[in-house]
Formats: sequence, C-alpha cells, structure tokens
Amino acid sequence: MIFVACHHASVEQSGETQPRNLTPVMVTDSVTTLISDSGVTRYRIETPLWLTYDRTEPPFQEFPKGIYLEQFDEDLKVRAQLKADYAYYNENMQIWILKGHVHAMNRQGEQFDTPNLNWNQKTHRVYSDSVIHITREKTTIHGIGFDSNEEMTKYTILHPTGIFPIDEE
Repeated sequence: MIFVACHHASVEQSGETQPRNLTPVMVTDSVTTLISDSGVTRYRIETPLWLTYDRTEPPFQEFPKGIYLEQFDEDLKVRAQLKADYAYYNENMQIWILKGHVHAMNRQGEQFDTPNLNWNQKTHRVYSDSVIHITREKTTIHGIGFDSNEEMTKYTILHPTGIFPIDEE
C-alpha cells in the first residue's frame, strides 16, 4: 500500500497536471465497512471504489462503481437494503444522489426500483422525479415521482399507475 501526500496546488495524474481540487484526497479500493452506534453494529457498506474530495466546493464523496448498504436490527438481521450503480454525497448539504439501477428494500420487505433516488439527511426525506416501481407482497405500483420518509415506510407516488386488488368487503 502506498500513501502519497501533496502540498502543491496541482497533482500529476496520468502524465497530466490536475488542479488539486480535482484530485481525490483519498482513494479507497474494495471497501467493506461496518458502522456502529453505542457499540451496536447498525450498517454495513460495500463499494469497489470510494473517492473523497475535500478541496472542492462543496466537498463530496463519490462511489463511481456503485454502493451497497445494509441496515441491521439489534439481532444483526438485515432490516433494510440499498444498492445503486453510482452514488454521490454532498457533505455540506448532506444529500445523497443515487443513480443507475437503484434498488432499495424497506423493513416491511417492500422493494423500490428506480434509476434515480435522492436522500436528504437534513430533512430526513427520500425523493425522486424518475420512474419508480414498488413491489409489495401482492401488488406492484408503478409511477413517476416519489416522496418518502427516510425509512421508506410512508411514501407518496406523484403519478401512480398499476393494478390494485380491491377487497369486496
């Protein structure tokens, strides 16, 4: 493993000089990390490539080869999952932008599939203006546009379509 520190305003990369703010301060390859709260493991993150840019405005983290996240309950059983082909995190605004094949599963087992999903950690909202498919136990809901709490348990589909079974009683 090689660590490099640079005090110059530019960095040579692939034979070209890049401004320092366009060069990641940290490049991490093949990451699996656990995040705990009060000594209890809560999350697992996996990503093939994690880039951190601290000299940009705003500072950000990028996951250009995708990200996978699991949330655990107290018994370390997976209670929610999230997977995306690409992820970007704006550190100042605390907003995640997920792109590509975004797949999420909430703690009720509902599955969400969309090409774009945003998560605002400050407002605790998850939203998208893209096509969304929500697969439940007996139904699938399709629509365009989505707004939810961050647990993805209370949500609104802005332009819904689909077949919904109706209980005759």
